Amino acid sequence: MLAQQRQAAILDRVRAAGGVRVSELASEYGVSDMTIRRDLESLADRGLLAKVHGGATTVSPGSAHEPGFAAKSVRQRGEKAAMAMRAASMVSPGDAIALSAGTTTAGLAQRLVDVPSLTVVTNSIPVADIFYRAGRPDQTVVLTGGTRTPSDALVGPVAAAAIGTLHLDVLFLGVHGMSERAGYTTPNLMEADVNRALVEAAERLVVLADHTKWGTVGISSIVPLERADVLITDDGLDEQARALLEETVPELVVVSGQ
Repeated sequence: MLAQQRQAAILDRVRAAGGVRVSELASEYGVSDMTIRRDLESLADRGLLAKVHGGATTVSPGSAHEPGFAAKSVRQRGEKAAMAMRAASMVSPGDAIALSAGTTTAGLAQRLVDVPSLTVVTNSIPVADIFYRAGRPDQTVVLTGGTRTPSDALVGPVAAAAIGTLHLDVLFLGVHGMSERAGYTTPNLMEADVNRALVEAAERLVVLADHTKWGTVGISSIVPLERADVLITDDGLDEQARALLEETVPELVVVSGQ
């Protein structure tokens, strides 16, 4: 097992159990205590868990805590890949689309680099870089200006002003959290403003949010749940949440995260 795979598995264990011990993980994965300690240190440095004597525990971030892009990229990889594949099927050659910042939308970008005559507007540096590196000459990629956040989004009045003049077919929106009360949320106040500008610029809104986003509430609401035309999530979502969303969102798409 590669270190990256082992760390993802350890993180899942911590989230499920609330904590883990170094000795137990070393025995389970057949590696030394020192290797596990290095894994835990790496995860702790990215803000994904808290190291304690002999092991690690979950962290309890506040509503304004914003994990970095690298930290989020190791979470729910299978679910995000399945969601991105489903979202990519909604894009046709010649479309003018927007991709918000986030690791799920970055995964979607990787699946759109070969779509001909595509126009992409984004406030995400990683998303823009994916299209730039692919180098398809018949695609147009517009990266907004703005102030850079820990999640590599460009936000603020410059970004919002750039988006305000545009008319797009569809926005693919990644979110920090979603709940019945708060709707779709973000931990960054200025990013919420930019996301709302993207929503207003697009004819359709497709939200991508894996099951772990349910019940997570960032400091700022973007739009209510029912504002999304389509919500793409995964089958880890509990039955009660799924029932509520089926009644609230015009179209709920549930993909398999396996």
